Amino acid sequence: MAQGKTVDQIAVGETATYAKTVSERDIELFGEVTGDMNPVHFDEAYAAGTPFKTRIAHGMLSGSFFSTILGTQLPGPGTIYMAQTLKFKAPVKIGDEVVATMTVREIVPEKRRVTFACEARVGDTIVIEGEALVLAPAKS
Repeated sequence: MAQGKTVDQIAVGETATYAKTVSERDIELFGEVTGDMNPVHFDEAYAAGTPFKTRIAHGMLSGSFFSTILGTQLPGPGTIYMAQTLKFKAPVKIGDEVVATMTVREIVPEKRRVTFACEARVGDTIVIEGEALVLAPAKS
């Protein structure tokens, strides 16, 4: 199996991006897997009475795109997710393309720890921002 980048192969300022258009099925599956069946995600009539005026995707659905980056791109396979903060700034709706970007902010080589700035956008709108801490893969 492939291994992701080790801590000595990562540089401050390095970035990785994942883009996904959120579909009806994504919301259904996320609700099924997590048990979060909040009607703001599933019932248009209910959602019309909320500040969003329409159904929205689960915030953590878009937040999970950061995990996709960490586990598949940067650092990649073998990465251990240690911590994550997220601030949800705007809703994501069905059909929106979410572009998640992570940027290496700090590296602690002796502990194999890497801190990332996290940002997700729909167009020019920031929908999520935060920070992640990971344990980078060990040298083989």
